[in-house]
Amino acid sequence: RFPTDGFLLLALLLYAPVGLCLLVLRLFIGVHVFLVSCALPDSVLRRFIVRVMCSVLGLFVRQSDPRLRDVNVRVYIANHVTQFDHNVINLLTSCNTPALNGAPGFICWSRGFMELGVTGSRAELVDSLKVYSSHRGNPPLLLFPEEAATNGRAGLLRFSSWPFSILDVVQPVALQVQRPLITVSVADSSWITELLWTFFVPFTVYQVRWMPSVPRRAEELSEDFALRVQELLAMELGVVSTRLTAADKAEHMKRLRHTSLLPFAPASSQPLAARPRMPSSLAGVAPEDVRITAMAQRVKEVLPHVPLEVIRRDLAQTTCVDTTIANLLEGRIPFFPESKEAGTDLRAPSTSQAAAASGIQGSIAVPSSKPATKQFAKSPVERHLSLQERKQALYDYARR
Repeated sequence: RFPTDGFLLLALLLYAPVGLCLLVLRLFIGVHVFLVSCALPDSVLRRFIVRVMCSVLGLFVRQSDPRLRDVNVRVYIANHVTQFDHNVINLLTSCNTPALNGAPGFICWSRGFMELGVTGSRAELVDSLKVYSSHRGNPPLLLFPEEAATNGRAGLLRFSSWPFSILDVVQPVALQVQRPLITVSVADSSWITELLWTFFVPFTVYQVRWMPSVPRRAEELSEDFALRVQELLAMELGVVSTRLTAADKAEHMKRLRHTSLLPFAPASSQPLAARPRMPSSLAGVAPEDVRITAMAQRVKEVLPHVPLEVIRRDLAQTTCVDTTIANLLEGRIPFFPESKEAGTDLRAPSTSQAAAASGIQGSIAVPSSKPATKQFAKSPVERHLSLQERKQALYDYARR
């Protein structure tokens, strides 16, 4: 969250007393803004008053090309940067965002989410939103297909297809957020923490750009429709359209939390005599290189035919043994298999590991406890036994 530049960090330290005073003052003003927004009915006057009061809180909202906003469109699609994106866009036009995560109640309502009472699958949610959109008196829907916030500077997460199954016409909304001294969005940060930092900094500027509405093409699937809108938004924002999903982001954060605890675990839980001794060949090597080398040895045990340098190069990017094994087995990383003599110094792979690798990647022969049949067996019994052996090897590999 904090800047890495020395000059900016010094400026933040000098600004800290002023920021704390602004934080306390804006907390009291924020309560009045909340009460006013609850007391006034949804109208142009209410949005104008709340927008002016939010400027006192340091929230400035600017929009470009407001005439492009189509009053007939019932679904807005926006990229997700902060946890208050729906509140900001609601200051410009009337719209509702359904609550997808979190328990319904006062907190959900006070944050400006719409409660549908649907706790089942995405199919039930889509059906409820279709019924909601069929009533012309209801405000349009504002949906975030990324389903997770990013910093908005690198790329867009892969859009989910269910928001594009509601209606055949959507309007993309490009959202960019800027603020001085402090990073706009931080992963795994709660909405309360983000709100406090918003009150602390001098100002936060939200730039909303309306884009022309996008209709669904004839016989176009929802997945293709979502991908097309994602590409349009990425071009408008000047970022990359990725295939990473919100689940990938959650898994990445879980791995980061796990690896951040690893260097401190042995020092606190094991005595000096019980700690693993570092090999002499690895003495003087950086801890990160030692960790990559250890993981590379684990991958080499499972796939002895893969060159060690190829494994290390992919592990430097993935930092995960399972992901590297999957990349090698699925052919995402090209390499030339090593001969058996090249890996004699390594521990021989187990029967189930070798058989699993042979069953998944049939083009490379891996030794197993029983040689695989190189010809199509004439007897049905032999063919059935070979199939059962491979299935059992895959089961063993999956359990491990």
